[in-house]
Amino acid sequence: MAHHPPAAGRPRTFGTATRGETVPTVPPASTETAVDVTALLERGRTLATPVLRAAVDRLAPPMDTVAAYHFGWIDAAGNPAAGDGGKAVRPALAVLSAEVTGAAPETGVPGAVAVELVHNFSLLHDDLMDGDEQRRHRDTVWKVHGPAQAILVGDALFALANEVLLELGTVEAGRATRRLTAATRALIDGQAQDISYEHRDRVSVEECLEMEGNKTGALLACASSIGAVLGGADDATADALERYGYHLGLAFQAVDDLLGIWGDPDATGKQTWSDLRQRKKSLPVVAALAAGGPASERLGEILAADAKSSDFENFSEEEFAARAALIEEAGGREWTAEEARRQHTIAISALDAVGMPDRVRAAFTALADFVVVRKR
Repeated sequence: MAHHPPAAGRPRTFGTATRGETVPTVPPASTETAVDVTALLERGRTLATPVLRAAVDRLAPPMDTVAAYHFGWIDAAGNPAAGDGGKAVRPALAVLSAEVTGAAPETGVPGAVAVELVHNFSLLHDDLMDGDEQRRHRDTVWKVHGPAQAILVGDALFALANEVLLELGTVEAGRATRRLTAATRALIDGQAQDISYEHRDRVSVEECLEMEGNKTGALLACASSIGAVLGGADDATADALERYGYHLGLAFQAVDDLLGIWGDPDATGKQTWSDLRQRKKSLPVVAALAAGGPASERLGEILAADAKSSDFENFSEEEFAARAALIEEAGGREWTAEEARRQHTIAISALDAVGMPDRVRAAFTALADFVVVRKR
């Protein structure tokens, strides 16, 4: 069912309206089981990191060093570092999904590592394609080690992801690998769509959601099911867990899109107005352009002129702030915050089709809440 942007003149009072604040707000999880999300994320990271590091150590020099820099294990000079390794949502989901089947969390570790390798393959390539110079508060790999290394190391991580799974030598590993490769292909499709949209004046909300479903939803869907597959879950169970992850991915990306315009650079590690600087057709922009009304029309005129400008790189903070204000006035910010909440609701409802221990269900719900209420 199509989900349309708000009509002009009917702003929605949802989420927050202050740059840098947490967005959007979701109701507290309706569960009697208290869940420590920080502990869940740390468990996934702790279980996956040694296996991830062992996989990266297989790479030939200098790719092993370049990858270690990307993951935050060393600094640009090669010295040990305790860098920001990201939120670790995907490993947490992969490890948790193994418990759906009654298996030990460790059963999901190869899946967690494989998904992390694919995710980071995409980050290395995306940073280069998007011209991003900062990730996790540090210079990106292509900026430090050059474009060639960013491409090669990304390719190597993708190959490693399949090796880590297939080396298990089980029927379940084969099933997991098929799901991972399908998710990877969708992820690449999404990046191709994202790049193509940057050169178009208009993109529909439906096209944007399809792109984000590919680019973000597919891999989170895989992360949410891969541990269960390795634990012997049937396809119906895995498919339901994938639906949870897919819609969680759409919620995750909607929040990312909000942070990409209004996020606090100290929290996100990216430049102010980063998505506007890259001319991204993200959900707030697309929804604002589709809403109609004076602010929407003015935004369309400005963005069309921007696309033809040769001086775009030299725009001032005030010029980007003015564009962000028009997006908000046209309703793009509030619509995107509500879409994040809507996708969160669909994700949680997908869990109803899966039998699992109450504590595992509570953990899935808590992770979903965490994804849509964050600052980075």
